[in-house]
Amino acid sequence: MSGPTPRLHAPLLRLLALAAGLLVLLGLGLPLLRGVQLDLTEAREHTLAPATIALLQGLDEPVTLRLYYSARAARDFPQVQAYAQRVQELLRAMAARSDGRLLVEVVDPEPFSEEEDRAQASGLTAVPLPGGGNFFFGIVGRNRLDGELPIPFLEPGREAFLEYNLTRLIAALGPGERPVVALWSGLPMAPAFDPAAGAPSPGWVVDQQLRELFDLRRLEPGFSAIEPDVDLLLLVHPRELAEDSLYAIDQFALRGGRVLAFIDPDAEHQVVDDPFAGTAPQPSDLGPLLAAWGVDWDPDRVAADPAHALPVQTREGGPQEPLVTLLGLGSEAMSQHDVVTAQLEKLHLSSAGVLRPREGAGTRFEPLLQTSAQGGELPVGVLGTAGATPALLLRAFRAEGGPRVLGARLSGPVRTAFPERAGSPGHLAESQRDLAAIVFADTDLLADAFWTEPALLPGGFAQPFANNGDLLYNAVENLSGKADLIALRTRMVATRPFHRVEALRRQAEQAGLARQQALEQRLSELEGELADLQRGGEGAAPATLGAEQQERLRGFLAEKAEVRRDLRELQHQLNADIDALEARLKLLTIVVLPGLLALGFALGGLWRLRRRRHATA
Repeated sequence: MSGPTPRLHAPLLRLLALAAGLLVLLGLGLPLLRGVQLDLTEAREHTLAPATIALLQGLDEPVTLRLYYSARAARDFPQVQAYAQRVQELLRAMAARSDGRLLVEVVDPEPFSEEEDRAQASGLTAVPLPGGGNFFFGIVGRNRLDGELPIPFLEPGREAFLEYNLTRLIAALGPGERPVVALWSGLPMAPAFDPAAGAPSPGWVVDQQLRELFDLRRLEPGFSAIEPDVDLLLLVHPRELAEDSLYAIDQFALRGGRVLAFIDPDAEHQVVDDPFAGTAPQPSDLGPLLAAWGVDWDPDRVAADPAHALPVQTREGGPQEPLVTLLGLGSEAMSQHDVVTAQLEKLHLSSAGVLRPREGAGTRFEPLLQTSAQGGELPVGVLGTAGATPALLLRAFRAEGGPRVLGARLSGPVRTAFPERAGSPGHLAESQRDLAAIVFADTDLLADAFWTEPALLPGGFAQPFANNGDLLYNAVENLSGKADLIALRTRMVATRPFHRVEALRRQAEQAGLARQQALEQRLSELEGELADLQRGGEGAAPATLGAEQQERLRGFLAEKAEVRRDLRELQHQLNADIDALEARLKLLTIVVLPGLLALGFALGGLWRLRRRRHATA
């Protein structure tokens, strides 16, 4: 009778051995699989962009990114904790694809520690906590040559730009000199002697920033070539350029050079050579280049928008009136999908032009700045005349045609604007690389008066009240970087709304809206009656109320409590369906699905066991 027993227990022993082996395999394999992930999101949000991988694998020397994250202080902030986990996952993924060239360190700076002092000395933002101490959530990058750059604070609301910002930081720490920016400006941006002040002028603030951050080279009048080492050509109010200069710009763009242009139908800061010539508009002129790049622009029209009009005071002591050609753009007027504009909050423009995609062009035209849907246009000739008062301009304005584009990114293949020069040495008839250009239809936004307050002390810093300077810096930085960085746009984080939950919430709100309004109205009436009764009707103190009034007071208080209870009950009823759906989802994900999976494994095991028992019978 003892013979069959081993045969009966052998399959069970094999199953137990298999389970034990599986556990051992998982225990050994999980450390090896750390960092390995399967990205099934629609937009591949958790997969590094090819531009990032190319930059990481092209590093010539190690770069260290040190994440300062106050983990203990973030325990009460789940959103920050989740974002910090996302940051660390991305840093680990980048380090894994860098072939050892990117080193990542995570530091929790304790209060009053050396790490906290080091974080503050590196330029990270210290956020004061209510209970004392500081919260840090920033990154300091460092290369082998002691170069150091920070990201002062990682905002959870800017997750869409996380990969771009990290890649940009690594690129800035990599080997190489400052980007070369060639500048042609028809405006007095550069340092010069100021006859009115009798002293040298430092130039516009944006010009000072360009000199500090980039290798700035100014092009001479009549230039006929752009040096091969130029990373970016910056054109500010190009006007009266010789044909050789326009041809040089054309060929620079065709061989892959990046272009940033600020044009204007009425450059208010243009120096007037003849003071007796009046205040005629001073439009920019790029000849045939804009058309070749896929842009239509009419220098005789200016954008107007009452929704974004800034108020001005035309006479002393008079009221402020909105000027429809002086625009204050908020974030809603800027592209939130482009790194140049998405993090900006406020821009000031004046007498800006209108850009349109040219019909049949092969380039992509991506708007960066736009008016509201109430936007329109006015003839540039009305500016500077007696009829250019805010009230008369508003009266002459007509809103039609929808938003007007004030700035755009251009990309794609282009052909030369000068086909007649085909016999010139080295002539290019079409682009060797896709065009990479940004055009803004305003130059006044760069002037100091439109975005900065003067420094309080000599040698001090100008105080910005708008992001005009940031717009220029972002565009120059983006275009003058490596081609990989230009291609690395913001990768928007997809939202997955619970449509069923939202529909239930809307239905519940609509169903209970009338009753809720009636209860709230009755509650408001009761509070008013109580206030009158407690004042005694004619200013008497509550203690002097008679028995009848005290009884009414108690009745009002009881009814008020009942109304408030009904409101709470109504709110619970409105959320009942949502709570029930949430409970069903929890039951499905926590109990049902794992149970079905376990049942499937069990049934599969029993089936295999039965087959083996029948085979040995």
